[in-house]
Amino acid sequence: MSIFLELVGLKGLIFIVGSLVFALSYKYSINIFDWVEHQTYGTRTYIMEKLEFLFIEIPQEKLTYMLLCSSVGLGGFIFLLCGFTGSWIAGAILGSIFAFMGFKAPRMIIDHLVKKRIKAYSMQMVDALQLLSNGIRAGLSVPQAIGMIVDEMPAPISQEFNVLLQQNRIGVPLEECFENLAKRVPLEDNDMFVSSINILRETGGNLAETFDTIVEVIRERVRLQQKIDTYTAQGMFQGMTIGAMPYALGLIYYLQDPDSMTPLFTTVIGILMLFVAVLFDLAGIYVIMKIVKIKI
Repeated sequence: MSIFLELVGLKGLIFIVGSLVFALSYKYSINIFDWVEHQTYGTRTYIMEKLEFLFIEIPQEKLTYMLLCSSVGLGGFIFLLCGFTGSWIAGAILGSIFAFMGFKAPRMIIDHLVKKRIKAYSMQMVDALQLLSNGIRAGLSVPQAIGMIVDEMPAPISQEFNVLLQQNRIGVPLEECFENLAKRVPLEDNDMFVSSINILRETGGNLAETFDTIVEVIRERVRLQQKIDTYTAQGMFQGMTIGAMPYALGLIYYLQDPDSMTPLFTTVIGILMLFVAVLFDLAGIYVIMKIVKIKI
């Protein structure tokens, strides 16, 4: 290696490395630009779509500024804070880590809110379908029975059925409105409900009895899911406890002997070791949660 450096020199080595990087970037430029598009504008578009599903209105420009503040702004703040109080190298490493986490965190938060909304929708389906069945038995049409759900049920199911009614009022066929509902709320119970009502509207049949059958199926599935959640709660608690133990022990060691823990946050090697430890800890928590999470 030293002989090679003597032959080409430092500038020659930089030129060779730069040429290789340029050649690889040029060869895979389309994939690179697609990845950058997906990570920037694609992330913003994804969040905007999910916010619309959550019935949260945020202007696109404001969302862009929020993403920049949570990523570049947070990373720059950590970089300057570490630079003025300790090491600029440590600040660059920590700043990069926090900028990456700050850019990924909004999407994870939005996904959590979406899952929470879908779960709340699924818990309300039994009452909504029972109300729909009673309305049809009373002689109401399907849109009129859906209107009862919009008026008497809380969000989120009332909001979703209200969107269905609004689409139908502007001329969209009712079958297509139900299909759009199934796309907006991806649930097996919702797909079963939409498929049943569309098939029965075409072939004929007793909608009220069908809804009663669907209600029984959903009720049993919810009961079984609640029983599974009760059995797996201990495993989830153990996973969270194991995941929190390294941070608790680190805090205890820091309170007892701060000098022995300081290099972990002020040196490059210490920060890298801390970053690797956090990655392994998160990977362990992820595996435990996957094991104890059972889908039915």
